[in-house]
Amino acid sequence: MTGLGPIEIEVIRNALTAAAAEMDITIWRTSRSTIVRELLDYSTAVFDAEGQNLAQSARIPGHLNSMTHALRTLLADHVPPEAWHEGDVVIFNDPYCGGQHLPDILAFRPVFHGGARIAFVGTLCHHIDVGGLVAGSYAAKATEIFQEGLRIPPVKLIERGVRNEGIWAMIRQNIRKPDLLLGDLSSQLASLEVGAAALARLANRFGAPAMIEAGQRILDMSEAGMRAAIGRMPDGVYEFEDFLDDDGIELGKRIRLHVRLHIEGETARVDLSGCSPQVAGPTNATLASTNAAVMFALMCCADSSLHMSAGCYRPISVTAPEGLVVNARHPAPVAHRIAVTHRLLNAMNGALHQAVPDLIPAAYYGNSYVTTFQTVKDSGQRDVLVEIEIGGSGAHPAKDGVNAYASGMHNNSNIPIEMIEAQLPLTVLRYALRDGSGGAGMRRGGLGLVREWRIDSAHCFFTANMDRFDHAPYGLAGGGPAAKGALVLRRDGAEGPIPPKTDNLKLQQGDVVRLETSGGGGFGPPEDRAPAARDRDARMGYA
Repeated sequence: MTGLGPIEIEVIRNALTAAAAEMDITIWRTSRSTIVRELLDYSTAVFDAEGQNLAQSARIPGHLNSMTHALRTLLADHVPPEAWHEGDVVIFNDPYCGGQHLPDILAFRPVFHGGARIAFVGTLCHHIDVGGLVAGSYAAKATEIFQEGLRIPPVKLIERGVRNEGIWAMIRQNIRKPDLLLGDLSSQLASLEVGAAALARLANRFGAPAMIEAGQRILDMSEAGMRAAIGRMPDGVYEFEDFLDDDGIELGKRIRLHVRLHIEGETARVDLSGCSPQVAGPTNATLASTNAAVMFALMCCADSSLHMSAGCYRPISVTAPEGLVVNARHPAPVAHRIAVTHRLLNAMNGALHQAVPDLIPAAYYGNSYVTTFQTVKDSGQRDVLVEIEIGGSGAHPAKDGVNAYASGMHNNSNIPIEMIEAQLPLTVLRYALRDGSGGAGMRRGGLGLVREWRIDSAHCFFTANMDRFDHAPYGLAGGGPAAKGALVLRRDGAEGPIPPKTDNLKLQQGDVVRLETSGGGGFGPPEDRAPAARDRDARMGYA
């Protein structure tokens, strides 16, 4: 023991959080693609020497609560602790090596002090394209992971400070927009450099033993806070289920996400054995993704402030047999794993509502509305736009849902219209709230969005991978469901539906694609809504 007092622990804890935030800002300021720089689909975190998350930036829950799983899998199965050296950076994106899906490239760097490894810093970025069947690498019709893009196993991109040029060349050769991806990857490396420097300054001030002790105590503090929060929930077994529309291959065959939550004392056990078997299409998830949704649900319903670290995971156990949609077996495709985790989070919230009804909102939109446009000019120039649209949040017992709000597993921004139109031959004709899309209730669900894109290039290939077109976001306590999604093609004055899971639909100049996203579910009986709130809904056009 180094004799650190509570003040020193708080100084170190906040300094680690500040380091993760500095890493976050570095990626934001230096990245190249719109999906990273504008949509903010990336995350940064600081870990102890054993790979446990100590501090994180305010970014994507689905990333941050999976990165401990990824790093500990990396250390246990691929790059053992003794194989890491000063100046190394290991990257990978393989879901079956601890990752989530192929567009998400993880990068980790060890931090040493006095020759001893004291920590890791890590980044995760959703890259604009990693090859595969469709631009954007979000194929809706893939039936095995080999079709989804370039699989990068754990490999040293940088070894003892020296670039592995062969790996850089291999990546460049296999993707559609190499300058953007390699630019964003360089941004990840810069972020790691910033994080490592911040931790080195801390170690110079406090020493390596103090840093290690502080990490252990931070984890213990988070664990104690999480145990106390669970301990204030009533003991019991709570069950809930929600459904995905289908996997894009077996159309109309719904996918069950069933949660059996057992609260006992200060522990929570989550049994997912009732979920559907893994499916043929890419609507599957690995344990990294599944655990992220479970942990996030329980941390969000804590009734007091928590420091978000891997210590929060300790009182929670997850049962998810291999071969289920929540723990897919290789070589199942997993590009649309976020649909599984969104819906699993909705199911977790439904179960938690039974335990702590005053804390849990109705279902949010529960889906990533992923659209990809690959435009082709007469010159042959190809450009790629990946958009991830959101919807409305669910109504809370104490207030209405929020309109067009990144909820649940999301924490994305939007890509500004001006940015899109300046970089690609596309025009955004409409971007608005979707009237009437929130669920009715004593508290109204938030509204979804409407977005329309016009094709201005000679040719365009359109891919969609989305859900919530058959199964609406649910209401709670008598509240109504939200509207379902809609995807429409307008050509020569006529409109028709586009299947929500579509690969490489060939569009032509002048075509218009319209996406309408779901709102959030309502809370409480609609007849109990206050007259003043009804009047405001009518005045604002929300009803």
